[in-house]
Amino acid sequence: MAKIIALTNQKGGVGKTTSSVNIAASLAVSEFNTLLLDMDPQANASTGISEIIIKNSGYTVYDTLVNQISIKDVITKTSFEYLDIILSTNDLVGAEIELVSVIARELELKKALKTIKKNYDYIIIDCPPSLGLLTLNCLTAADELIIPIQAEYYALEGLGQLLNTIRLVQQHLNKKLNIAGVLITMFDGRLNLSKQVLDEVKSYFGDKLFETVIHRNVRLGEAPSYGKPALLYDANSVGTQNYMQLIEEIIDNGH
Repeated sequence: MAKIIALTNQKGGVGKTTSSVNIAASLAVSEFNTLLLDMDPQANASTGISEIIIKNSGYTVYDTLVNQISIKDVITKTSFEYLDIILSTNDLVGAEIELVSVIARELELKKALKTIKKNYDYIIIDCPPSLGLLTLNCLTAADELIIPIQAEYYALEGLGQLLNTIRLVQQHLNKKLNIAGVLITMFDGRLNLSKQVLDEVKSYFGDKLFETVIHRNVRLGEAPSYGKPALLYDANSVGTQNYMQLIEEIIDNGH
């Protein structure tokens, strides 16, 4: 039965999609059956692995949420034996409005995923950079959350609002929802600022902070433009090593 992990932060540019793609790819390389679900209307996770897609179903997550297409028919195969993806497009922007009249609309994704959970070890969800209905669906469907935070100015800005939303979801929609960990991204060990942000986040979140940090890395930034996860673009890059190390930590901690 799959463990569903959503990566969420309503602040853009924190490495959420990069982390979603590379966590999913690293799990797949470790021979865990993994599904990457792109719930972001910007569809960056979809384009970030476009070069390894081998069998496109022709459907996207929008078709499941709005047009009631079975989620089994929406899954797209990749050239990684253990990695599937459910694609997104900017059609998903309209889903927020179209779901408004649906009864129990925040449960649509959870209901869909329930039918395929047994087929995977992990389902990784790339949430939208907002706290709207799509993100609410992600939080309601997830078992655990990973919150990426960039090691830059204003790193903790808006986190209070996110944590409040998580608390509300835990109270009313998903009592089992747990924060798996907070992930520092774009870390530069040469900068005092990065170290200060790390210390600040550690004092705020304590043992919820992953020991692994994702270093600022050129190859990690280049990989999406080639439609590949970092480990296919450059298996020896610092970024690839960081995510493989993170996977070990996630598995060792029982996430």
